[in-house]
Amino acid sequence: MSGSDGPRPVRRRTFVLGTAAAAGTAALAGPLAAPASAAAFGWTDDGANYVVDTGASLVFKVGKTNGDLTSLVHRGVEYQGYGGMNSHIESGLGASTVSVKQSGSTILISVAHGTLKHYYAARSGENNVYLWTNKADASVSATRYIVRVKKGLFLNDEPDSYTYTTSTIEASDVFAKSDGQTRSKHYSRLRVTDYTHIGWTTGSVGLWIVRSNHEKASGGPFYRSLLRHQSADGGGLYEILYYGQNQTEDQRFGLQGPYVIAFTDGGAPSSSLFPGTLTTPWADSLGIAGYVGASGRGRVACVGITGRNTAYPYTVGLANSTAQYWGPARASDGYHSIGGVLPGTYTLTVYKSELAVYSTQVTVSAGSTTTLDTIAIPASNDPDNASAVWRVNEWTGTPAGFKNADLMTYAHPSDVRAASWTGNVVIGSGSETSAFPCYVWKDVNSGLLVYFRLTAAQAAAAHTLRIGVTTAYANGRPQVVVNDTWTSAVPSPPAQPNTRSLTNGSYRGNNHTFTYSVPASAWRTDTGQYNVLKIDVVSGSGTTGFLSAGTAFDAIDLLA
Repeated sequence: MSGSDGPRPVRRRTFVLGTAAAAGTAALAGPLAAPASAAAFGWTDDGANYVVDTGASLVFKVGKTNGDLTSLVHRGVEYQGYGGMNSHIESGLGASTVSVKQSGSTILISVAHGTLKHYYAARSGENNVYLWTNKADASVSATRYIVRVKKGLFLNDEPDSYTYTTSTIEASDVFAKSDGQTRSKHYSRLRVTDYTHIGWTTGSVGLWIVRSNHEKASGGPFYRSLLRHQSADGGGLYEILYYGQNQTEDQRFGLQGPYVIAFTDGGAPSSSLFPGTLTTPWADSLGIAGYVGASGRGRVACVGITGRNTAYPYTVGLANSTAQYWGPARASDGYHSIGGVLPGTYTLTVYKSELAVYSTQVTVSAGSTTTLDTIAIPASNDPDNASAVWRVNEWTGTPAGFKNADLMTYAHPSDVRAASWTGNVVIGSGSETSAFPCYVWKDVNSGLLVYFRLTAAQAAAAHTLRIGVTTAYANGRPQVVVNDTWTSAVPSPPAQPNTRSLTNGSYRGNNHTFTYSVPASAWRTDTGQYNVLKIDVVSGSGTTGFLSAGTAFDAIDLLA
C-alpha cells in the first residue's frame, strides 16, 4: 500500500490485549524487519517538524513548537490523527522548546514545557518509538500520553469501544448499544499487573503501546484505568501516567518510561520491550532528566512466604512516596524477587489475591540485593482463618464470586447481561455467594436480606458480624438490622476515592472491614426459625440510581 493510495478499509478484527501470561509467546512475532528498500536511518527538518526515519518501515514527525507527534507513517500508511488532533501528552502541551540530537544509532527528540520534560527516541532498524515523560510537579496537568489513530484502520466492538453504540447512559463516556450491552473507554477488564501491551491488529499489521514499569504511577498492581478506546472518529491508545479516577494514592512525580509505540507484522510486540524485561543501556548517556540506569538500581529478594492459602495467588509490592514496584510470589514456596528498584526505604506488602495480609519495611541500595528471610504471615492476618458460624465468600480484597462481579470490570451495572441486583440470600442454600450482589446502592438494592439459623448455644451468645468492602461511592457504607429488633449505629465512612468507581469498571479502593457487635438479645431463640439480617447502604451523598451512594463487597461473616 503506497502513501498515495491512502489507508484502505480492513476487515474487523477482535482486539488483542497483551497480558503477563502471554509474555512467553509474544517474542515470536517481534518487530518488523527492515525491507530492502528502507531509507537510511536519520532525521530531517521540514520547517514545522523534526522528521525521523528509523531505517525500517517507520517514519514519524514531532512538531517543533509543541512536541506533538504529528505523523506516524508505517509502510507508507499514515496512522496518526483523528478529529484534527495530534498524539501528545494530555490534550497537548502547547508552546514548548523542542530539540533533536543523534548519537550513533539513536535519535532523541527532547520537549520542554515549563517543568515538564518529554522525550521521543528512535533506534536504527526498529519500528518502535520510545517515550519518557518527566512530570516534576503539579504545575502541568500531564496524566497520560495518547496515541490518536485514524478511523478505519482498526475496528472493534469490544467493551472499551463505542463505535456501534446508540445512546449515552452516564456522563459523556458510558454508552449503550441497541441490544442493551454497554460500552465505555473505562471498560478494559484489566489491572495494571495483568497486561504488558495494548493495541490492535489486522492480522498483518499490529499497533501497540507497551506500558512502562509504572514506577512513578500511583495505585499499585491492581489499579485499573482506561487503556484505549475506539469510536467512529478513530481510536486512542493510552499510557496513563496518573489517572485521577478511583485513585487510592497521591500522585508521584519524576521520570516515567520508557513506554513504547510499536508496529509489528500483526503479532504481539517483542517480549524484549515488556516492562521488567526491557533494558535501555543505549539511553544511559542521552541526558534524559531523571533517568537512572541499571547500575543505579537495586533488588529485593525473599526466600519464601509461609502461612499462605495456596488456593490464591500472592503478590508482593514495594511502595513509598516516590516509587512503586511489584511482582508475583512463586506458587510453590512464595519466593519472590523484584529488580530495577530505585534506592530508598519501602513498605513491602504481601497480598493474598488483592488483600494485604502482611507488611514490613525494606531498604534498597544501588547495585545490591536486599535479601529477606522467609516471611511468615501470622494466621490472624488472614480474616478467613477466624472461626465463623457462617461466611459468605472468602476474603480476597475483591468481589470475585459475588453476583455480577466478573461483568462489572467491563460493563455498566445497567447492562442487559447483569443478573437482577435484588434478591435475598439464604445461608446453607449452597448459593449464598452467587446470590449475593457484588455491589449494593442506596437507591437500587439497599435492604438486602440474609437468612440464617443458629443453634441454641449460638443464639445464647453475642457475636461479631464482619462486612468487608473494597471501595465505596459517595460515602456509602453498610448499616445492619437484626430481626427488626436490633439496629447498629451508622458507621463512619472509611477513606475511599471520591470519584466514580462502581459504574466505570473498578471495584478497587481501600479495603476496609466494618465490625458490628450483635448482642445475644438480638437472636431468635427458636432454632427452627430463620434469623434475618438486613443490610442497608446509608449516606447523605450521591444522586440516584447507580450513581447513588454504594459499596462493593469482599466478604461477610458471623464469627463464632
